[in-house]
Amino acid sequence: MLGGAVGPSKQSSLMAEYSELLADSVLRQKAWIAEHRARIETQLANKVKSEFIANMSHELRTPLNTVIGFAKLIGEHQKRRLRDQEIVEYAELIRDAAAHLLAVINDILDMSKMQSGRYTLDAREVALDEIVLASAASFEASAREAQIELQVEVAPSLPIVKGDADKLKQVFANLIGNALRFTPPGGRVAVVGCAREGGGALVLVKDTGLGMTQEEIAVALTPFGQVDSGLSRWREGTGLGLPIAKALVQLHGGRLEIRSTKAAGTEVSVSLPPASEVSDVHWRASRAQPEPAAEAR
Repeated sequence: MLGGAVGPSKQSSLMAEYSELLADSVLRQKAWIAEHRARIETQLANKVKSEFIANMSHELRTPLNTVIGFAKLIGEHQKRRLRDQEIVEYAELIRDAAAHLLAVINDILDMSKMQSGRYTLDAREVALDEIVLASAASFEASAREAQIELQVEVAPSLPIVKGDADKLKQVFANLIGNALRFTPPGGRVAVVGCAREGGGALVLVKDTGLGMTQEEIAVALTPFGQVDSGLSRWREGTGLGLPIAKALVQLHGGRLEIRSTKAAGTEVSVSLPPASEVSDVHWRASRAQPEPAAEAR
């Protein structure tokens, strides 16, 4: 009957038809989102890959050119009548360039092992205060050269932790080196170590450098990620320092967190559990899972 009410069977049919249309629309939207996400991830992966290749080309080519160039000069020392002191200086430059090459290759291999779950640590009880002090001491000369004040305050009562001493040194060397890299002349880098409330140890690496936004922190924690700045090129790097440090801290059962204020500085905190809470003798990289640990203020 025209103008009459729609019967229950008709309503049921319309609802079923509407439900099918809605379900089909949802499926199409999900498919579009998945395709769009896959496209973005591919683009990002290609971008990271391209940036990595470009960065590695520079990282490897520069020291190789140094080695080749000065080795050639030494080989022509008679023709060029080089003084003994000049030969020694050239040899030192070759040694430094070779050491840089080795560091780059080691970083790449370390990250590769971590990502594939083949990275292990040899754990034992270690004095963390000695490790932090030794790591900071290795940067005293470079800090003076860069006209940056390096302050170190490590409590002698810093708790004993269980871990791989060499890898913990690598953690703090990466963090201190990174802080110096992004701090301009006249700035300050502070390394503070103390007992953590509730047990364990806390080490802070603070600088008065450029600081980072939330997005830049995410880039810095991404393998091969480079935060673009006016200072970053004076001290080249692979973009692996922070990701490796974070992964190593996680392998030790600890946490690495970053707090930063743009144009004011950055604070990186490393918290490690007490030795009594760690039972593993060896850790595998599969334990180093990503976790949100970045905060920009």
